[in-house]
Amino acid sequence: ALGPGKVQLLEAIRETGSIAAAGRDLGMSYKRAWHLVDTMNRCFTSPLVEAAKGGAHGGGARITPLAEEVIDLYRRLETRAHQAGKAELAALMRRLDADT
Repeated sequence: ALGPGKVQLLEAIRETGSIAAAGRDLGMSYKRAWHLVDTMNRCFTSPLVEAAKGGAHGGGARITPLAEEVIDLYRRLETRAHQAGKAELAALMRRLDADT
């Protein structure tokens, strides 16, 4: 239902006001971006993205208040996970082969 790529897509939609433009910014097709939005909208209790159909004045999209909350919760969880795993990540980094 949610992961780093989907959160990036939500943030890009917030910035661009468009699913197509957000997808382009992230290097994905409109079809892929729309599929991810549709999946998120179906998985949550209410939609995360509301889209307006195109036409003479073009369409657009906006994220909902729930999406803002989801982004915030995800980013806070991500920060806590990074902090919790800092020692283990440092230990792994010390074991990496510097020549590869």
